[in-house]
Amino acid sequence: MSPFGRKPKKKPLAEINVVPYIDVMLVLLIVFMVTAPLLMQGVQVELPQAPSEPLEDDDVEPLIVSVKKNGTYYINLGGDQEQERPLEEIKDTVGKVLRQKPETPVLVWGDQEVGYGVVVQLMTELQSAGAPSVGLVTEPPQ
Repeated sequence: MSPFGRKPKKKPLAEINVVPYIDVMLVLLIVFMVTAPLLMQGVQVELPQAPSEPLEDDDVEPLIVSVKKNGTYYINLGGDQEQERPLEEIKDTVGKVLRQKPETPVLVWGDQEVGYGVVVQLMTELQSAGAPSVGLVTEPPQ
């Protein structure tokens, strides 16, 4: 203590208080973990199970065409994705998208109970629309 009864001056503390930022970061992490599975949209189909390698993530949004077990077609592009589409309309839409972005991957979600001929016909139409290759989506075996 100084002889005059005054306390010595302390330097101001210039450190950032990190604790509130960590709390905010953890809350955002939880929010993103909860919402990430909801971002995958499309028609609910029972995919066949097969051992396969995952596709490389090129940050390019794939164009997904779905086939339900009753043979109806759906596409995950804008508007109402739950709206049934005729095959000719899907072919025209895929052709337009591929003319704009030729690197867009085209994937088929085919219900496991759909006939082989329906899936092959869809793949043939997609390739005639300009898709260089068409991938099939499967689920890994449980």
